[in-house]
Amino acid sequence: MVDGGIPFPMLSDNSGKIGKDYCVYDEESGVDVRGRFIIDPDGVLQAMEILTPPVGRNVEELIRQIKAFQLVRESEGTEATPSGWQPGKPTLKPSPDLAGKVYKVWSTDNAFNE
Repeated sequence: MVDGGIPFPMLSDNSGKIGKDYCVYDEESGVDVRGRFIIDPDGVLQAMEILTPPVGRNVEELIRQIKAFQLVRESEGTEATPSGWQPGKPTLKPSPDLAGKVYKVWSTDNAFNE
């Protein structure tokens, strides 16, 4: 699927134990509902998405989110990514002055909307 293998851990849950731990195991059908969990290097759950089988997943959005979490982690929280942020685009600088004004800053800065 990927030359050299997938560069991140993936797993299968044949017994349903992990699905039960994350509350995505469907007892009636005996399988896990589709779940995606982004867990940081410290073991902290940063994001999750649960989808029923008829709805497909968006790999590009998953990759965007991972890159956003990496940027925020690398900045030690001094940067935040607005909705729809893409790598290389401006970030927000969290501060008390930004509280309650994120949408105004985000919507008036053309760099976010390009």
